[in-house]
Amino acid sequence: MPTKEITLKPSTIETIDFAIYNLINEGFDLHTSTNAGFKKVPVLWISPERAFNSKDKDIRDSVGKLKLPLITVERTAMSKDPKFKGGFQANFFPETSGPRGYKKHQRMISRKISQKATRKFASADSREESDQQNFPTNNKKVVYEETYAPIPTWIKVEYSIKLRTEYQQQMNTLITPFATKTGNINALFAEYDGHRYEVFIEGDYTQNNNTANLGEDERSFDTTVKLKVLGFLLGDGDNEEAPKIVTKETIVEVKLVRERSIVGDTKPWESDDDDFREF
Repeated sequence: MPTKEITLKPSTIETIDFAIYNLINEGFDLHTSTNAGFKKVPVLWISPERAFNSKDKDIRDSVGKLKLPLITVERTAMSKDPKFKGGFQANFFPETSGPRGYKKHQRMISRKISQKATRKFASADSREESDQQNFPTNNKKVVYEETYAPIPTWIKVEYSIKLRTEYQQQMNTLITPFATKTGNINALFAEYDGHRYEVFIEGDYTQNNNTANLGEDERSFDTTVKLKVLGFLLGDGDNEEAPKIVTKETIVEVKLVRERSIVGDTKPWESDDDDFREF
């Protein structure tokens, strides 16, 4: 059986970023009442400082006033924290060998007997020993079909979701789903490009407002929601080809071509005697 290769889509830092952005933008799909009706709140992947100080027309109106409500998503930290993965885990040291197409940081995930290939060897040995194709023999040439898969590297990624509204009622509408969507736990999943990541929403929401300020500043209510994501990296990004799942049959017999002119054997198709040719 030829080597089978299934190319996987890599899981990178950008993949995790997209998963979190889509979770907020499409998964939560936050709407609230505005002066223009019940509208979807725009979600921006940009640092809060740049978003709230930007002069972009999509963010500010014709007089330069910030268009609220607004949500921003920012990655704030990333660490390789084994404890965050949980107490029950193990590190798989790279194996030194594997099938063709095998690379380090891969692990065997499946090993089964290849019935078709093993049967061919058993039939060949049976014909050689008894001139019968299905004569019972002690077949020691068992072919296995082995499958290797890449091992992911687990990381913890932290995000800050900042909600900014003009009215308290708008903030109440936006913050409520972060408390209710996960039920009585604080965990849910984010998915992108075929990969799934576990997301933990911190229970403390930092809230600020400037309602006590009687100056000319724009009235705003700010709430920050922090996320911790159990993500994983699969592949080395642009520094390596895409990760693959490799399946190949094991080798049970190696045959080398015999040089009769060197060994000096007779040619069985030319002579009936058992003599050897002289060197």
